[in-house]
Amino acid sequence: MTTSAIDDVRYPLGRFQPPRNVTAELRDTWVEQFAQAPAKLRAAVDGLDADQLQTTYREGGWTVAQVVHHLCDSHMNAYIRFKLALTEEVPTVKGYDESAWATLPDASSTAGLDVSLRLLEALHERALAMLRAMGPDAWGRQYVHEEAGLRTLDLTLAIYAWHGRHHVAHITKLRERMGW
Repeated sequence: MTTSAIDDVRYPLGRFQPPRNVTAELRDTWVEQFAQAPAKLRAAVDGLDADQLQTTYREGGWTVAQVVHHLCDSHMNAYIRFKLALTEEVPTVKGYDESAWATLPDASSTAGLDVSLRLLEALHERALAMLRAMGPDAWGRQYVHEEAGLRTLDLTLAIYAWHGRHHVAHITKLRERMGW
């Protein structure tokens, strides 16, 4: 498989591109994409059996089940980063080893898949109440990610709007390739 074919499977929507200019309309689009992620994820895994859920979306990649659990883990971290940035002056946030988290028992099997889906739905419902109530100045608040550096909440929203769509595409593209 060529590098571009691998990148197409690894990044079905392309790599994340940071926004140059953020408008209220663009932010509204990201909030809506973020809002849709749990339902799109649930639809993407609907009807998959245990073997299909243990299929990797690409060679060397995570299983479908791990992708679901990862979205839950990652978006929990995002929620905390938002809350820290909204309540502290430029806090420093810790990264985490996503690959190691994906191997833990709660994230490496199909057990608890519905729990992760429900948790993501509830988390997004709670996060959306916060995101939709934020005033224009709040989006410029910042935090320091210990690995990625200084980030605004605008950039964080853009990342997580893309992130949900990115991982849902891993599953939907796998289903297309496999004829599921």
